[in-house]
Amino acid sequence: MMPVLFLSHGAPTLPLDAGETGAAWRDLGDRLPRPSAILVISAHWESQIATISRAVRPDTIHDFSGFPEELYRLRYPAPGAPQMAEAAAELLQRSCIAVQLDDTHGLDHGAWVPLSIMYPQADIPVAQLSLQPQRDPAWHLAVGRALRPLREQGVLIVGSGAITHNLRAVMRHPQGEPVPDWVTEFRDWIASRIGAGDVDALCAYRALAPHAVQNHPSDEHLLPLFVAMGAASKLEDAHHMNAVTTFGILSMDAWIFDGVG
Repeated sequence: MMPVLFLSHGAPTLPLDAGETGAAWRDLGDRLPRPSAILVISAHWESQIATISRAVRPDTIHDFSGFPEELYRLRYPAPGAPQMAEAAAELLQRSCIAVQLDDTHGLDHGAWVPLSIMYPQADIPVAQLSLQPQRDPAWHLAVGRALRPLREQGVLIVGSGAITHNLRAVMRHPQGEPVPDWVTEFRDWIASRIGAGDVDALCAYRALAPHAVQNHPSDEHLLPLFVAMGAASKLEDAHHMNAVTTFGILSMDAWIFDGVG
């Protein structure tokens, strides 16, 4: 059975300056079993109901502005995964989760940035699943649970978001200053609750975690974690990797569930 991943995808510029995070992702791509296909749940695709991309040749979406021109020339020409998308939709329907298929949606930077480093050959079929930001973490946990059987078919399920994500604070944080306590305390709380398998506390993170709203003014960048946790079999065995911080306050943590350590 394939492992499940949660990746903090960071800034779109990561392919141009991969650093420690890029090295960790390259190593991860080398150590994982080769997937038959990849399903990415990205913080950058939102919809009212669950939507799965069925594009045969998904475009590379440059869903950002104000970055170096070189970044807009990058392409990740992985094939689509229409059969896997249809299988995923059927699993969601069986769990009474409304779902639709989209034949045109491409790969946003939450998908192609990490995949371009993990699988630079772009030869593994990829599809995306949207978030429902009006729904709570428990909803996204249920989505992940419904999708769990895909792992038996060799599908790598990847939640792509961020453990911490306050872009206004990034702009205000002086370069070279230490990582503030409100970031590390939140990150450590998430890690401790995953290690304890405390799903109930994690679903109530906005009320229970220290500095939750400061780290996530809105929670779309943490919701992919809940899909990944739902698709996992046992949280207590999760492996925590790449606990580094960029831009002073963006934690680049990754989690591997049911897989390589």
